[in-house]
Amino acid sequence: MVIPVLTLLIVAATIIGIAVGRWPLIRADRTTIALIGSALLLGIGAISLEEAYAALDLDTILLLFGMMVINGSLFLSGFFGFITQRVVQFARGPRSLLALVIGASGVLSALFLNDTIVIMMTPIVLEVTRSLRRNPLPYLIGLAVAANIGSTATITGNPQNIIIGNASKIPYLDFAIALTPTALIGLVICWVIVMLVYRDEFQGGTLTAPDILRTRIYRPLLRKAALVISFMLIAFLIGVPVPLAAFLAAAILLTTRRLRPERVFKIIDWNLLTFFAGLFVVTHALDVQGWTERLFITLRPLAQAGMVPFGIVSVILSNLISNVPAVLLLQGLVPAFADQQRAWLTLAATATLAGNLTLLGSVANLIMAELAARWGVRVTFSAYLKVGLPVTILTVIVSLVLV
Repeated sequence: MVIPVLTLLIVAATIIGIAVGRWPLIRADRTTIALIGSALLLGIGAISLEEAYAALDLDTILLLFGMMVINGSLFLSGFFGFITQRVVQFARGPRSLLALVIGASGVLSALFLNDTIVIMMTPIVLEVTRSLRRNPLPYLIGLAVAANIGSTATITGNPQNIIIGNASKIPYLDFAIALTPTALIGLVICWVIVMLVYRDEFQGGTLTAPDILRTRIYRPLLRKAALVISFMLIAFLIGVPVPLAAFLAAAILLTTRRLRPERVFKIIDWNLLTFFAGLFVVTHALDVQGWTERLFITLRPLAQAGMVPFGIVSVILSNLISNVPAVLLLQGLVPAFADQQRAWLTLAATATLAGNLTLLGSVANLIMAELAARWGVRVTFSAYLKVGLPVTILTVIVSLVLV
């Protein structure tokens, strides 16, 4: 019993460190904390090397790498500056700017994986807010929260919905019709809550584009990137695995006679890739030592008490062990419900919306925070919680009522 208890203590210390962003007494960022935590778990024998290798979600790593190559090409082409100019033309004030960020993030995340949208839009939001001398925090938090909410609407919105879509056999259109109202109301809730939490940022006023927004556009690279991304999005829609489509797009962009590949590789956030590798090992150790199964057994009677308790357990488990493992565990309870389709939809909505509760609730949140950190913007656990907590409570209530 010593190793399971030590495992729980190490995982708890690691998760708390990642949430806060540092450990006391030593210089450690989130990446370092995840690596040290995984090393300690390997050192005490809580998880073997073979199990650690198996824990790595290579689909996520490959997707992140591919999208970073694409983002690097877009950055070098002047795309982010170009988008910044266009956003400022449409956004007359900070409230409309926030609405544009939330709307774009939510709609795009319903069509494509929310993690992909956050990877692509975080640099744009940072560039826009820096150029306009605005506080980036409310817009970044709004981006991540909206990505999670928007992804609720469709089977292709996030990994847990893909799992549910495959297991439930609910048609794509039926799934979207059932959950799109929840997503749309959720985006409005997100917009209102962010403005209430950050009142000073949204007191009114207009946005004026400074001269620095007149960026140089490298048109050959921009045209090539636009063409490649269009084919990548089409590949998403026709069923090509998302990590494969992103990787193929990245490879095509690296196939060039003009752009030196090392310029793109310098922009890739290797720390972020390392961070997720360590995090996968840390969370998998809970499975290996049986803690995830113990938690499921404890909460199972509550989940079987009815649809609302089932949704509440989904929210709790999704925040304790992440939403994908929670869905994999809870799907075994669905056959016990008379209305199985409603149970599947409740699971999809609550497991996804639960990701907004804390900064650690979803991969999209962590991607946003880590990318922002590379730009010198620190998104703290408490800052995110001020928005995430009320948004999660209200959107989960909406989902339970509507579904």
